[in-house]
Amino acid sequence: MAVFDPAEILATLPHQPGVYRMLGAAGEALYVGKARDLKQRVSSYFRNQSALSPRIQLMLAQVHALETTVVRSEGEALLLENNLIKSLRPRYNILFRDDKSYPYLVLTGHRYPRLSMHRGNLDPRHQYFGPFPHAGSIRESIQLLQKVFRLRTCADSVFNNRSRPCLLHQIHRCTAPCVGKISDEDYANDVRGAALFLKGKGDEAVDRLAARMHAAAAEQNFELAAVLRDQISALGHVRERQFVSGHNARDVDVIACAQAGEIICVNLVMIRGGHHLGDRNFFPHNASGFDAAQVIEAFIGQHYAEHDPPPALVVGATLSEETVETLQAELPGGKTQININPAGERRVWLEMAAKNADLAAQRQSGLRATQEARLLALQQALEAGEELQRIECFDISHTMGESTVASCVVYDKSAMQNGEYRRFNITGVTPGDDYEAMRQALTRRYERVMAEEVKLPDLVLIDGGKGQVTIAREVFAELGLQDLMVVGVAKGEARKPGLEQLIIQGRTEGLQLPSEHPALHLIQQIRDEAHRFAIQGHRARRGKTRKTSTLEEIAGIGAKRRQRLLTRFGGLQGLMAASIDDLAQVDGISRDLARRIYDELH
Repeated sequence: MAVFDPAEILATLPHQPGVYRMLGAAGEALYVGKARDLKQRVSSYFRNQSALSPRIQLMLAQVHALETTVVRSEGEALLLENNLIKSLRPRYNILFRDDKSYPYLVLTGHRYPRLSMHRGNLDPRHQYFGPFPHAGSIRESIQLLQKVFRLRTCADSVFNNRSRPCLLHQIHRCTAPCVGKISDEDYANDVRGAALFLKGKGDEAVDRLAARMHAAAAEQNFELAAVLRDQISALGHVRERQFVSGHNARDVDVIACAQAGEIICVNLVMIRGGHHLGDRNFFPHNASGFDAAQVIEAFIGQHYAEHDPPPALVVGATLSEETVETLQAELPGGKTQININPAGERRVWLEMAAKNADLAAQRQSGLRATQEARLLALQQALEAGEELQRIECFDISHTMGESTVASCVVYDKSAMQNGEYRRFNITGVTPGDDYEAMRQALTRRYERVMAEEVKLPDLVLIDGGKGQVTIAREVFAELGLQDLMVVGVAKGEARKPGLEQLIIQGRTEGLQLPSEHPALHLIQQIRDEAHRFAIQGHRARRGKTRKTSTLEEIAGIGAKRRQRLLTRFGGLQGLMAASIDDLAQVDGISRDLARRIYDELH
């Protein structure tokens, strides 16, 4: 195979910003990078390779092609780089996965604003606070604010149809504006107080409450004064419960990195309005061999290409002045300041983030060691000739044959791979026939795997006994996958965990591992996840079916005709028993339409 010669490509590269892609022999992406000056950046790889790190030298030895894309600005290069990294997942890039958008706490623009959680696009009619690192921190904040300001959290559809106060009013978590238990002015004051607190202006919120309390007392409205006094007291307790609070109300993200063994963790702490909203841990892929500065640089580039950065970042790594300037220029908005040497309360925040990153890395390292031990124990228990890495597990879920759904979950790289899970809506089989349902799920799964040349599993687990395993062997024989190892997980006596029987091809009797065996623990973990995923899909499908009328799927049947039919025959059961002649007697139903309805229903 010819050695890659970059000279011709380097000679034609422009002195412009852009993105470059290094490709392997099969055209796969090895590395994606951005450059302020494509010619200078790409040429630097090939000038003095002996000065490069061993990792980069190894990568360059595998390069067979080089592609570049010129863009208009460094900001465009950052966005394109991030999109390509997400889509191509290059082997030598540090990869951060963050598919979910961050949630916000929202005060709606309703006459009586609602306090709730929101993900997605922001509507200018509402007030948003955040973002928060995860939904749990928002739920906790809503509970705390309910105790102080007692704003409603119910959906508008519920609010508009209340005739009496709900339970939240009775336990003093809502002022019941739905039934007029509070005036518009007083509710608006509570909303303003909550907004001030969420903006980090807790002192101002307390002052406003105190002023209203004194005014109510002066007017001898002692009942209202007592309520406001209790709100001030509750707000004081809420402020005491803040894990971290600061005098500087500026929004800040604090980023720290730690390593334990091969595990690298980046901890992101979100400070909004001087309040600590929570933190989130990220475990990058392909980060082995990189130092903390390189990991954090990759995190900032990828994370803030998807999420708006705050005015300031506090970073727990020694970045060069040039790197800091480059990152600041590339961040959306161009106004974010990166602080690598914080003082005062920001140093306290950074120390806390570093500690959390270290604890998370240690914990994840321990979990990986445990999972690797379990995987080795399973390999030994099954007497597998080759190392087990990738395991796929199937389960079937239905209710008396209704809305059958099959699940496939994937265990790989010592962890469950949620992004590779798949569900299959089972159709065309006799309700309750688990064997045929399993046959359909396996056939659909591995026909696609073979067509798309996706990696095959080292082991297929089937939640079931000998019958299901036999079906699996037949499917794999038809597809030419006879070498795939299949193990059935049959529920033990009384269906108690720890008594499972493993049905293994070539063995006349099932294998029962001791309840404390690490291999059994791994099998239970994967099997239970497949069971959970199947039940979740089945319930969603069943709920959708039960909420949807069969009539809605018949062409020519609108809301009025549907109402006439159901009224005439007393519901769907009576409609099912009606003949074509009976249907044709309904106003607006021709004989041809009656025949079509009858055929569809039967």
